[in-house]
Amino acid sequence: MNFELSEDYQVLQETCRRIAQEKVKPRARSLDEDPAYPHDLFEVFAEAGLFGLVFPESYGGSGAGILGLVIAVEEVAKYCNSSALLLLLSRLPTGPILIAGSEDQRQRYCTPVARGEMKAAFALSEPQAGSDVMGIATRAKKIDGGWSITGTKCWMSGATEADYYTVFAKTDPGAGHRSMTGFIVDRELSGVSIGTVDRKMGVRGVPTAEVIFDNVEVADDAVIGEVGGGFKLAMHGLNSMRPVVAARGLGLAEGALMYVANYAKEREAFGVPIAEFQGLRWMMAELTTEIEAARLLTYRAAVMADEGKYTKEWVPYLSMAKYFASEVAVKASGECLQMMGAAGYMKDHPLELYYRDARQLTIVEGTSQIQKNLIAQGLLDGDLWWD
Repeated sequence: MNFELSEDYQVLQETCRRIAQEKVKPRARSLDEDPAYPHDLFEVFAEAGLFGLVFPESYGGSGAGILGLVIAVEEVAKYCNSSALLLLLSRLPTGPILIAGSEDQRQRYCTPVARGEMKAAFALSEPQAGSDVMGIATRAKKIDGGWSITGTKCWMSGATEADYYTVFAKTDPGAGHRSMTGFIVDRELSGVSIGTVDRKMGVRGVPTAEVIFDNVEVADDAVIGEVGGGFKLAMHGLNSMRPVVAARGLGLAEGALMYVANYAKEREAFGVPIAEFQGLRWMMAELTTEIEAARLLTYRAAVMADEGKYTKEWVPYLSMAKYFASEVAVKASGECLQMMGAAGYMKDHPLELYYRDARQLTIVEGTSQIQKNLIAQGLLDGDLWWD
């Protein structure tokens, strides 16, 4: 059992850390205040090959896998969670294609994303169906040579910039968990339109929007995997993404605590640096320990996902990483803001931004409550057991 990153991953970590410090950190505040899509950072990441980390070399990537993406996301999230989301979107919408897509689909839709030549977005949630995935109302009706898709998807990160969408729709509403199918839908098709662009509390640098599908016709070769296999495919895709979302929380917590640690060594009260106060030191010690625990859970989950361990029996381990790391991000951002007092509440410092961004993480891609249900179910089913 080796807890050290390999030499290749250490080099990747150092590269991403430098990019984050030199390119991402100076842009973090401006992305929040003027939330236009950060094309400049997209180009920086593309040139560095960061969008290709998760893809095999055969599809234009570097083969660093989900662990490689986790390392990159963690470093970037120390300074900007919007920028980290750019990297996450290289895998979320392409995951189902990598898992069950045809060779042609992978070459046409994964390779350009890996090279930074295309963008994609994930279309699952609907106004009445967030955690309740089976409650989606979007329908795909069989037509001659293909399918006609009608419905509205919401809360889609990167939707306004995407070249295509990975869309889940009901193809046989009465078939239970076999009622859903995944499709690749090109943005340029007739009937695809952007609806409401959301006004978000945080993570404002990557727009989140509603996408409307009005009798959008796609060919049979747009189906990902098998007809009726969409629910399992969506779940496997989301399961394998748990460590990547966890990495966003991990990096945010690290960034918040590092900032406060430096601040506490310089800020004086009652004649001494506030870093000397036991109350603050104990808060820092607790957060440091929890961050390291979150790192171990996150890295383990990433390795498991790379090994294909994202089916039901492995879900508790993946969910623990996402649940714990995102909750640590919320705790760290809140407590670090508190340690700074009034200064932390001001936009002169990044803590209020960390605080707002962190709240997204316990909601997206499965709320903390959903994760806890999955962990408990794994325990009760014996998937997570200790003898």
